[in-house]
Amino acid sequence: MRAKLIPFLVAVACSGCPSAYQRTYDREMTTLEQQQQQQNTQQQALHAEASKYAAVIYFNVGSAVLDQDGYRQLTWFVDKMKPYPQANFLVQGFADSTGAESTNQQLSVDRAQAVAQFLNGQGIAMSRMDVQGFGTTSAADTNLTAQGRRNNRRVEVTVR
Repeated sequence: MRAKLIPFLVAVACSGCPSAYQRTYDREMTTLEQQQQQQNTQQQALHAEASKYAAVIYFNVGSAVLDQDGYRQLTWFVDKMKPYPQANFLVQGFADSTGAESTNQQLSVDRAQAVAQFLNGQGIAMSRMDVQGFGTTSAADTNLTAQGRRNNRRVEVTVR
């Protein structure tokens, strides 16, 4: 009977106090959790900083071709994004009310894709971009004036 009782008492005694292994494990886990929290805080700060920048590129009627102003705007944006290699982007295309809605929908997609292709050519991976076309929805301005329609023929690039 005594032989059976000793291992039982040893097991009960050991279960009440953590082993050196357990203490080491707990310390390591605490250290790793703190490091992860610091990385998360740093990533949030970088995202907030990158989110300060955006690009808006305007297009000619019926066109999805970037002009010199578009290239200049996108080159500036790419330069601003260099310190943020983990940033992801929304590339959203829009159209004015000129033409049929189905044509405008495809045109807005084509515009967004043209911008995404330029960004990709500048080193921003396509996997970091969400490319969307909205047609004439979400107009930035009125479609009743030439200037308003110009403002609606655009692609907006933002950090998401």
